[in-house]
Amino acid sequence: MDKREFIEKLQRALAGGLNSDKVAENIRYYQDYIESEIQKGNTEEAVLSQLGDPRLLAKSIIEANKRAGASYGSNREYDEELTEDEAEEKVFNRKPRTGVMLPGWLIMIIVTVVVIVIIGLVTSLLFAFAPVIIVGLIALLIVKIVQSRNQS
Repeated sequence: MDKREFIEKLQRALAGGLNSDKVAENIRYYQDYIESEIQKGNTEEAVLSQLGDPRLLAKSIIEANKRAGASYGSNREYDEELTEDEAEEKVFNRKPRTGVMLPGWLIMIIVTVVVIVIIGLVTSLLFAFAPVIIVGLIALLIVKIVQSRNQS
């Protein structure tokens, strides 16, 4: 396998688990790394051998990004390479993300706070209107009792 094949396989494997920006960033990094090692006097074959299987390298990169909370790709496994057309479409034709991506733990805190506020508001309303509700229920009870006595 030569450098071009290695980079293509790495790109297809990464496209299954990372967004296009992260894929492009990693591809640039490994292209630069391979070039710098070759300029240091290492052979292309030795550098690629040192890097290992591009699919396993992609798996490591995807896992590291997941742990860092930066994975926005699909749920494909690392060994499910995308076809060349799928990889190109995913990397080059993806619409840019707009908005802010929040970590899961922050979303959970926000949801919890919102639920607590809603429960507090409902409870406050119940306490505020409790006297009216109680009077209304007592009035209904009296009306029902009077109606049942009139019918007997």
